Amino acid sequence: MKTVSLTIDGRTVTVPAGTSVLNAARTFGIDIPHLCFDPRVEAIGSCRMCVVRVEGARGLVTSCTATVAEGMKVVTEDDEIALRRKHVLELILSDHCSTCMGCDKSGACRLQDYAYQYGADQNRFGVVVPKATGRNFTTLNQGILFAADKCIKCGLCVKYCETVQMAEALTFAWRANRTEVTTPFDEDLHKTSCEACGGCIRVCPVGAMLDKNAVGRGRDSDLSRVKTICPYCGVGCQMDLLVDKRRNRIVRVTSTPDAPINGGNLCVKGHFGLDYVSSPERLMHPLIRTSNGFRQATWDEAIEFVGRRLREIRDQHGPDSLAFISSARCPNEENYLVQKLARTAGATNNVDNCATSCHAPTVAGLAAAFGSGAMTNSVSEIKDCDVMFLIGANPTAAHPIIGLEMKRALRRGAKLIVCDPRKTWLAKRAHIHIQHRPGSDNMLINAILRCILDEGLADLEFVANRCEDFAGFQQNLESINIEAAATYCGVEAELIRAAARMYATGKPSAIFYTLGITEHSCGTDNVKNIANLAMLCGQIGKWASGVNPLRGQNNVQGACDMGAMAHKLPGYQDWTEPAVRAKFEQAWGVALPQNQGGKVPIFIAAAGRGDLKALYIVGEDVVATEPNQSKVIKELGQLELLVCQEIFLTETAKLAHVVLPGACWAEKDGTFSASERRMQLIRKAVDPPGEAKADWEILCLVSTAMGYPMHYDSPSLIFDEMVSLSPIFGGMSHARIGERGLQWPCPTPDHPGTPFLHVGKFTRGKGRFHAITFQPQKEEPCEDYPLILSTGRTLYNYNNGSMTRKSAVIHQRDPGNFVEIHPATAAHHGIQADDKVVVTTRRGQVTGRAVIGNRVRPDIIWMPFHFAEEPTNNVTNDVFDPITATAEYKCCAARLGKL
Repeated sequence: MKTVSLTIDGRTVTVPAGTSVLNAARTFGIDIPHLCFDPRVEAIGSCRMCVVRVEGARGLVTSCTATVAEGMKVVTEDDEIALRRKHVLELILSDHCSTCMGCDKSGACRLQDYAYQYGADQNRFGVVVPKATGRNFTTLNQGILFAADKCIKCGLCVKYCETVQMAEALTFAWRANRTEVTTPFDEDLHKTSCEACGGCIRVCPVGAMLDKNAVGRGRDSDLSRVKTICPYCGVGCQMDLLVDKRRNRIVRVTSTPDAPINGGNLCVKGHFGLDYVSSPERLMHPLIRTSNGFRQATWDEAIEFVGRRLREIRDQHGPDSLAFISSARCPNEENYLVQKLARTAGATNNVDNCATSCHAPTVAGLAAAFGSGAMTNSVSEIKDCDVMFLIGANPTAAHPIIGLEMKRALRRGAKLIVCDPRKTWLAKRAHIHIQHRPGSDNMLINAILRCILDEGLADLEFVANRCEDFAGFQQNLESINIEAAATYCGVEAELIRAAARMYATGKPSAIFYTLGITEHSCGTDNVKNIANLAMLCGQIGKWASGVNPLRGQNNVQGACDMGAMAHKLPGYQDWTEPAVRAKFEQAWGVALPQNQGGKVPIFIAAAGRGDLKALYIVGEDVVATEPNQSKVIKELGQLELLVCQEIFLTETAKLAHVVLPGACWAEKDGTFSASERRMQLIRKAVDPPGEAKADWEILCLVSTAMGYPMHYDSPSLIFDEMVSLSPIFGGMSHARIGERGLQWPCPTPDHPGTPFLHVGKFTRGKGRFHAITFQPQKEEPCEDYPLILSTGRTLYNYNNGSMTRKSAVIHQRDPGNFVEIHPATAAHHGIQADDKVVVTTRRGQVTGRAVIGNRVRPDIIWMPFHFAEEPTNNVTNDVFDPITATAEYKCCAARLGKL
């Protein structure tokens, strides 16, 4: 990287070429006042506050737009510059409603700070006369409040919306002193393309853009700031909670540009989706079921009952009669304790987490190919991709901050391939969009692989030096006909060839996928074939090049890292290896169980047969998330004991014999593992409601009641125990993780962490090719069920909706279930937009509102799964991947009708 040396205020600094003078100064802690600058936004240069003197330049220059040059000499402050800034401030104040005493931004307002610093006279150019403004576009909007009389027209909110979020929901209207921020055609904000990310609030330097629901509830100076990690998807966004400690409530949320993964950006869920923390629906006391429903119990009574019944069932029916489900929403420390509880007090390997429902094929498939089942690269590398290959992924909805990084890469000139049955936001802007038939992913990938081989695009040197089993893989592709594959997939053969060429020749290329690949009855094979594609082209083991599964929940990566699965111990260690067993047995003081263990669907089926007698669930709602919901409810009803450790009375908790109230993520300390393998600290911000306890405390009480005493003074001590037993985390501690986090592998205390994997060699030694034979979906369309139903996540809601649906902002934008229908399909069924429709499969029915458009193919319909009153998973197909037991959520046969 080329660098430039310059002098700022007599201090010599060296920065990358192309850096702005303002950013060069900021890098070395030299403060230059600014109002229209934010690191997240391209420089605007409108406020003129950042002017500096550059030797040899004519007049003062704006430091945010001036680029550094070799030998440049910069002065950031002198009498002339200070006077210029004072005059600029006085002009701004002449058009600014200076009601600082009643403004929520007071004490955290740069305009206020600079006016004090430079002694600006707010009356120098006259007293403000409030202007008549147009209709306020935020009046009916939940979440964002715009105060036009406080706006300084810096343009940050408009620029952020246009160039970072790329939503283009804000704009400037009029000219000169009539200029004002508004929406296109003055439309209500929630009816525009606004995604409610809150970015306009976070970049506003004054009190013009505010959190509507936080107004009057406390200024920054009145509130405590707690740095933590977002509790939603697996991106791992760092955020600051501004907390009223006296009232024990989160007032608002923000994020700073130095956040390691998200750079100060948040999505609607992170910014506006935390109302659930203080919801009156939170569980506050232990509950025990009676013949008349639940009754409130004491903690002593509930723990004694649970411990005694688990002991009795274990001793009477054997350890295989117990099972434990850990939580991808809970910190690593608590996932570690769940699997430890299962294997010590429970004496069973019957432990699992929600990865079975989503990314278990990733763990199995990538481990088989590479030796490690995790994201190979870091989020920060996305901007440097030459080619991004997305398949079965919709990042702008499911992983919005990764979506922002992909938008950033596009703006820098990256090429984009999207393979998706829907026309997503990124698909509409892709250089190549392959809108293939759901369930045809492996047919499509095999055709791409065949094209790469046929056209001599494979990196055969990489294959020879770093891979094995290539011959069988190559022979398997000889039967693939690209035209025939294209016909089955429902796409043009030339699109397949174009995608193959673009990916293979990218310098570099990276693959990104999510549940559109894994949630199939052949999900593990899908993942193995993606690994084949990366290895064939040598597109792995280097910066911005690899295979990147985007994890769906905040700590599903961590749940797997901690060994909350039957076949692995913490740190992905195999319990069948004698040395590993001996290490854990010595540390835990018991003989490790040797039963094979099971997975969530296997547990539920075993309950239905009467083989599983007791199920202990921490923070998961399997009734809402597993397919064929009616059958799940029936089978769980056969259990002798169902214990749910929860923050809400979810659909699963309603069936429980005992409900134990846990603390949510904002009410305890610990760590989350982001999708990029970065462990980060979460910190307690508020106290749990009522008698609710931190889940690690509850697990220790239950274990002790079962006869295996377990006690820790803090989550950091739990983490230290885990680290002492897990070599890939051996260099980590809470203190070392700090505010930046660490990416595993991190084996020693002096190791810096690992941004990307498989440099020089794969974790397993050589990468292994797999010959993948295409397997169609288990349920094909027919005369009675002529359509394919696919499901997924929306931008606004999350999983079972128990968290997001407590937010008024989110409810306004995504209030209920819906069905995406192609116009031709709608016309065939006599359906119009917003009609109530019914979707029927062989398992049942579900209703929703008709959304008609060309996002979907004519042969498919698409539904989200967030709404308990209209549960989509009542109709999804309970057939499973034979290796991981992951269900085929992404395609089943269905029919459509008007309700």
